[in-house]
Amino acid sequence: MKFFGMGGLELIIILVIVLIIFGPKQLPKLGKMLGRGVKSVREGVEAGKDKIDEKFEEVEAEKAEAAEQESAVAQLEAPAAQDTDGK
Repeated sequence: MKFFGMGGLELIIILVIVLIIFGPKQLPKLGKMLGRGVKSVREGVEAGKDKIDEKFEEVEAEKAEAAEQESAVAQLEAPAAQDTDGK
């Protein structure tokens, strides 16, 4: 099993080193801090994604409005062009 390009033995070695450095009493605190950090990163990514989605919808609405205006102008110009051609 590979996790971040590392095998099981490498992960076990890293976990043992972390246990030696921080000690068994500090591991729960370390886990909580790590979990909070991951949660805040996820929330930030979601907020950024929401802003991008909002901006995309605004741009699409502006494009649709511009297309409607062009269509209305073309419809107004078409009868005027037919009147001048018929005379």
